[in-house]
Amino acid sequence: MAPRKSLQKIPRTAWFTDARFGMFIHWGLYAMSARHEWIRHHERIKDEDYEKYFALFDPDLFDPKAWAAAAKAAGMKYVVFTTKHHEGFCLWDSKFTDYKATNTPAKRDFVKEIVAAFRAEGLRIGFYYSLIDWHHPDFVIDRLSPYRDSPDKAKMNKGRDMRRYAKYMRDQVTELLTNYGKIDVLWFDFSYPGEDGKGRDDWESEKMLKLVRKLQPDILLDNRLDLPGSGDIVTPEQFTPSKPILDDQGNPAVWEGCQTLSGSWGYHRDEASWKSPRMCVEMLVNHVSRGGNLLMKVGPTSRGHLDARALKCLDGYAQWMRFNGRAIYGCGIAPFAEAENCRYTYNPKTNRLYVHVLSWPFRDLHLPGLAGKIRYAQLLHDGSEVRVTEKAESCGMKATPEGFVTLQLPVVQPDTLIPVVEIILK
Repeated sequence: MAPRKSLQKIPRTAWFTDARFGMFIHWGLYAMSARHEWIRHHERIKDEDYEKYFALFDPDLFDPKAWAAAAKAAGMKYVVFTTKHHEGFCLWDSKFTDYKATNTPAKRDFVKEIVAAFRAEGLRIGFYYSLIDWHHPDFVIDRLSPYRDSPDKAKMNKGRDMRRYAKYMRDQVTELLTNYGKIDVLWFDFSYPGEDGKGRDDWESEKMLKLVRKLQPDILLDNRLDLPGSGDIVTPEQFTPSKPILDDQGNPAVWEGCQTLSGSWGYHRDEASWKSPRMCVEMLVNHVSRGGNLLMKVGPTSRGHLDARALKCLDGYAQWMRFNGRAIYGCGIAPFAEAENCRYTYNPKTNRLYVHVLSWPFRDLHLPGLAGKIRYAQLLHDGSEVRVTEKAESCGMKATPEGFVTLQLPVVQPDTLIPVVEIILK
């Protein structure tokens, strides 16, 4: 397949690059174990031992309206919801499997309720769909399977047919893209070609791509089908690129970093590596300053609520985004070299530069390359003027370096997680 031209120029990605911030919801039977969404892989759990979660799944506190309200308050503009993770459990009423939420004590189509709740808050809708399926009888056991080390692996693989499984996936994707209205993002996860792995031939990726484009022509597709040129979004996971990501033509790509509030994607009761609200905001700033989106994960509990740790992080976003959102929405890479200990975002429509001050300078902040270009500067959170000096003062005590401008900031950092200076350019 020929490489796609720069996606930055494709109109259907415009809403995405303007939104910049989304919620990634990982939820399934694994929430009951409360010890990682890859629990079946890590602990090599057999089908019969995992069955207890299916038999007892009943999230009595599930409230999608509360999830959607928390996302909206945090400044998120879209959601990507896990319709099926690697465990194979489906959170909608699929006609092609009995391994679904409507057959648990919950007896609910969670996808339907999620879509309705998030749409009501004005958020766009994305679906995550796992290419991997450790439950399906036709999914060939490989290096990621819970049965990967079983002495009966070869025997267990007899009769399994990835062609039938690929057809099953297309049937399910047809349901997801037909029964829930317009879907904005489809997030496949993931390919791992090579020895004892799976890639485009196993998924029949070209057939899947053709189907998706036919059913929802405007949908944005991630890049995990192992089919070069087919994805609209590049998706680095659990790391923040230090520089902009480029496409095959050397132009800035449309990309989205998926990150977690803690170390795992699903609910993990005993995890101690939760990020602080300040770290979470800095991660958002880092992504947008490099031209990307941030898709931040939450992992609801098995009873269906967001726990206090997740709500604390989301509230941190809410407090910061309320006053600083315009340094994120519609912004991207700035056409200026960044000052020390700062990140820049830039809105080309308004011609405004946003200086995110990561380490407070206790007054003077020197910015390179902006001499003669600043009309006005202010702290964004309260709109208070910031004095700009473009040359050394007569006493010589506070010299501004050649080609720099100096912002005279308050000595004490304002009470905001990351202060932002909004610069209105000439």
